[in-house]
Amino acid sequence: MGDIIRFIPKSDLERARLIREARAIYDSIFPPINAISEPPDGRLSQETQPGASGPIALWKIAVEG
Repeated sequence: MGDIIRFIPKSDLERARLIREARAIYDSIFPPINAISEPPDGRLSQETQPGASGPIALWKIAVEG
């Protein structure tokens, strides 16, 4: 009988939902760094080959310097 029940205001629940939804949209546009990796076969894709000018290659240049 000593349990405490905490009521969360509806506005706080809505705020948390909107933050989760925005984060999911952001992650779909800009995937986390650990989600970008080499293919399982170990070959470099066209975007990661030297001299490539695709968006991933440009992103890697910007990140890795």
